[in-house]
Amino acid sequence: MRDTVLVVEDEPNLLAALKYTLEREGYEALTAKDGEAGLRAAREKSPSIVLLDVMLPALDGFEICRLLRRESSVPIIMLTARDGEMDRVKGLELGADDYVIKPFNMRELLARIRNTLRRSAGGGGAPQSETVVSGNLAIDLTGHTAALNGEPLDMKPREFALISFLASNRGRAFTRDQILERLWGHDYIGDSRTVDVHVRWLREKIEPNPSNPSRIVTIRGVGYRFDG
Repeated sequence: MRDTVLVVEDEPNLLAALKYTLEREGYEALTAKDGEAGLRAAREKSPSIVLLDVMLPALDGFEICRLLRRESSVPIIMLTARDGEMDRVKGLELGADDYVIKPFNMRELLARIRNTLRRSAGGGGAPQSETVVSGNLAIDLTGHTAALNGEPLDMKPREFALISFLASNRGRAFTRDQILERLWGHDYIGDSRTVDVHVRWLREKIEPNPSNPSRIVTIRGVGYRFDG
């Protein structure tokens, strides 16, 4: 079966170009011209991935991303003309998997789509044969679940991929670039702040004191290490 890409974009020429390019590459392309239609299509059509413009009529892309993340783990790539760091971080914090700043190269976008779909299907490549226990934290690598004090933790797929990768390599430090390549893929075209954002999310969920972490620790000049 072909992967289905939902494109939510209000600029007609760009929407047509994206649909043409995606179908030429073998994807099934669904389109929506405003936020409400995009949210409805995402819920009704269950696409493999969503390309989501930020500036949309009716509902903006940030709000759609927030709503979808309440009910779905569908991969989301934000399309934005904004290049401010806070806009990029906001999209990631709401659960987007990646962002692309307009104007963009179609080859770059296609590479990001392939990479995001592969990572979503593959779960990050961490070993899947055991449970890692760190005090009151248990990470079930086989079941793709984590629990704190016996209570299940709500984690996005990329969050779980990151914690399972670090915990499976307890005591070993990884640079941000190594983490990006392992979990986002070698063709990911972003920056290391993506890793920092995901680490911050995880610390809020698993650390007794997120401001003084004892499980995911920062190694100055290197990156991160799981010491739990």
